[in-house]
Amino acid sequence: MKQLIIAILVCIAQPLYAQTENSTVSGLVKEEKTNLPAAYATVILKTERDSAFVMGTVSGEDGRFSLNEVHSGNYFLEIKSTGFVPKRVALTAGRLNHFLDMGTILLSENEQLLQEIVISGKADEVNAKMDKKTFDLGANLTQAGASALEAMKNLPGVTVQDGKLQLRGNDKVMVLIDGKQTALTGMGGQSGLDNIPASAIEKIEIINNPSARFDANGNAGIINIIYRKEKQEGFNGKLGFTGGLGALWVKKESYPGIRPQYTATPKLNPSLSLNYRKKKVNLFLQADNLYTKTLNKNEFTDRFYDNGDTIRQQTVRNRTTNIITGKAGLDWQAGERNTFNFSTLFSSEKILDRGDEPFFTADLSQQQRLWRFLEDELKTTVTLSSGWQHQFRQPGRKLSAGFNYTYHRENEQYFFTNILPAYTGLDSFKLISDEHVADLNLDYVQPLKYGRVEGGIKLRRRYIPVNMLFIPGLNSPLDTNAGGWANYGETIPAVYGNYILESKSFEVEAGLRVEYVSVQYDVNPGHNTYKSDGYHYTQPFPNMRLSYKLNERNRFSVFYNRRVDRPNEVDIRIFPKYDDAGIIKVGNPALRPQFTHVVELGYKTSRKDAYLYTSLYHRMMDATITRISSTVGGSPLIYNIFQNAGKSYSTGIEMLLSQRAGKWADFNLNLNAYQNIIEAFSVENLYPQRNTFSAARQELFSGNIKLNGLFHLPGRWDAQFSAVYQAPDIIPQGTIDARFSIDLGVRKPILKGKGELFANATDIANTLRIRRTIQGEGFRYVSTDYYETQVLRAGFTYKF
Repeated sequence: MKQLIIAILVCIAQPLYAQTENSTVSGLVKEEKTNLPAAYATVILKTERDSAFVMGTVSGEDGRFSLNEVHSGNYFLEIKSTGFVPKRVALTAGRLNHFLDMGTILLSENEQLLQEIVISGKADEVNAKMDKKTFDLGANLTQAGASALEAMKNLPGVTVQDGKLQLRGNDKVMVLIDGKQTALTGMGGQSGLDNIPASAIEKIEIINNPSARFDANGNAGIINIIYRKEKQEGFNGKLGFTGGLGALWVKKESYPGIRPQYTATPKLNPSLSLNYRKKKVNLFLQADNLYTKTLNKNEFTDRFYDNGDTIRQQTVRNRTTNIITGKAGLDWQAGERNTFNFSTLFSSEKILDRGDEPFFTADLSQQQRLWRFLEDELKTTVTLSSGWQHQFRQPGRKLSAGFNYTYHRENEQYFFTNILPAYTGLDSFKLISDEHVADLNLDYVQPLKYGRVEGGIKLRRRYIPVNMLFIPGLNSPLDTNAGGWANYGETIPAVYGNYILESKSFEVEAGLRVEYVSVQYDVNPGHNTYKSDGYHYTQPFPNMRLSYKLNERNRFSVFYNRRVDRPNEVDIRIFPKYDDAGIIKVGNPALRPQFTHVVELGYKTSRKDAYLYTSLYHRMMDATITRISSTVGGSPLIYNIFQNAGKSYSTGIEMLLSQRAGKWADFNLNLNAYQNIIEAFSVENLYPQRNTFSAARQELFSGNIKLNGLFHLPGRWDAQFSAVYQAPDIIPQGTIDARFSIDLGVRKPILKGKGELFANATDIANTLRIRRTIQGEGFRYVSTDYYETQVLRAGFTYKF
């Protein structure tokens, strides 16, 4: 496998498709002798190569001028005014800055003054700055009508495992919505991405090397989900509907004596987008309803114990979900220089899980136990956001402030039927969690002649009270003394500064973010194991990017970042979960943050119809956060508890190749190969009783390959395929086997381009399944999950 990936990497080392970005060039023209503004001076932009006219303008009464939509390249400005010597000023418009300030340009009355001022800049795109990739979800035909989680799994550099996104094989990802953290997608770790319909999303940004202006958490990087918002004048909108079926046939038959697996599962997704823009006011609404039935889990597990015992079990989880999501807001331009925006995001997710979990002897001749459960959960999220931005007279110079408040409630009820040969017990528990998060931020940007500076402050307060009530039945297996209440409190003030310096060939971006973090976790005194705990620290998080441009088509960049992953509230939550009666999951209040150093070398080369992006990266993690599986006191139960496992490393190479094959096709190939290492460690678990767990060093070479092809067919049809291969990889205490799937999609515009028909099929060969092998002290287990992966969808959209 290792030799195959390396061979493919060598074979594809050729140029790839390049993207362009526009900038605004501004400046101030003055008379050198009097220092007065030079009003109505002619400013003409010409190409450096052949002096071809590009665009022009005249300075205002205050001497200021501005040129918009300047593509990247080498130019010169020619400034003329009656009675003054014409002046020529060279500039390089790159991609780092959207606003390039030429500073003050002086016109001489009596002598010719030729002064070269070099301005370079670059927008945040993969072919330039190389720390961000931007993808239009509308171009992802194979996942149209799916959730955000499903739609993103085909993007370059992204994989999905256990319902979480991974960047370069790492799930420590910070997920934003329109540049802000919300409880809907997780304030610490990621969550809830399967709650967001892909139809509500305009584009996805993947940021592997965030600057200091972003929060420091998320060592793998940031995924920013940008909601749709129309920019046309007047009233307009978009209407859509998607329907589908999944689990069309049974991948693997169930063990006897349990309820049937879900088959022919329906998927329904109506959506509506409205926008009204008139002069300085813009009103918008995005609403979606995503209803699905899913075979969420169909896992067969064989547990082998050192004493010779073997337990074979199956977990079937039939899930019904209804998600209502809406975002509405107002953008108001109050005068020429001040903009206000207000928005609210609402989400209501209703989940019903009906599950059966039978336990058998090794030869399946005897059912020892049947554990049935019903989970009834309602998740409600409300986010209120407001912002203000002041644009100074100098283009690109701005001051902005924002306030963001999120409320997220989890109302969760589990009902269990514990069926054994001698008796049947009825158990249940109820959990309510209310999350409150308030963010206040102030940011400032100052363009410079050779770059820009930016800085700001942020204050976060987060509070989560949780209550758990266990209701035991006959001979209950529930740990009723592990319930009660627990309150999580988090306060984080932060300050940052970022400096960008550019020349014709070199770019430097250096930033520093300093965060003070105070976390307090209060536990009810009656808990049988855990006590109140907390931590606090003040830490710097620097970032650095050095870039050298060989020419317009070739560029190198070196990155350094220090990041942190703080335990989320659910990671330290003291209440055991019983959705799997054989593997009990519980948090750990003693869990501490994981700190990471990231070093990366990137190279980009491009030509007219292709681009190649290559990066070598190395991550060094300290106090690695992971789950530890162990048994206690001879019991067959496995306890899965979060711990800090010590040091771990990930070293790899990522390549993204995109090739346009004339007018009929586009191909995109993404390869990611890495070596993961988890050093030997020893930890002490407190639950359900004190025990020590030790693990030897783990090391494995892994990676993934992703190929996408988009074909432009006669009759204005588009067809797309996406193939994904994930190599075997290490997971805590074990390995996960290789996975492979192929998705297909088609679309056709109708109604003179206002409408669109589409259809797609995921995992067309029904080959995707998850097989894990876990080794613990005194046991090992092997599990294979034949969950629902094959889905057929069809739908339409209409713009008006």
